[in-house]
Amino acid sequence: MRNKSKSFKSGVFNIPRKTRLLKGDLDITPLIDCVFLLLIFFMLSSSFVRPAGINVNLPKTVTADILQEEKFVIIVSENDVIHLDNTPHTSEELKEILKEKKDTIDSLLIKSDKGASLGKIVEIWDICRELGIEKLNIATLQGKK
Repeated sequence: MRNKSKSFKSGVFNIPRKTRLLKGDLDITPLIDCVFLLLIFFMLSSSFVRPAGINVNLPKTVTADILQEEKFVIIVSENDVIHLDNTPHTSEELKEILKEKKDTIDSLLIKSDKGASLGKIVEIWDICRELGIEKLNIATLQGKK
């Protein structure tokens, strides 16, 4: 009797292959295609949400400097309504709020609409100076020189 397990040797059958893979060669073209498809999918399916706020038309100026910090912002709308933290306030309420927070305010930025009256801006400026807040800035859009 022959032992069948010894008659079969591994590696005896050599099957020729038509394609050969080189070691270390990796084609990343399909991967790049998938990444671009995912990118386009997410760009088209995402919704761009504008942050809620008050729409203000800032005046343009050529000599505007860019500020790095905006910690405390007062917004004056076109119809002379004063907004602080997206809530409307009167001049008296603004004065009380600034009186409470004047120790924490380093600088103050006034964003005023083009249509806002100069009198309201000067009133806010005067309130700030009265309370000892001396670093006041007015926001503008930088125009072309």
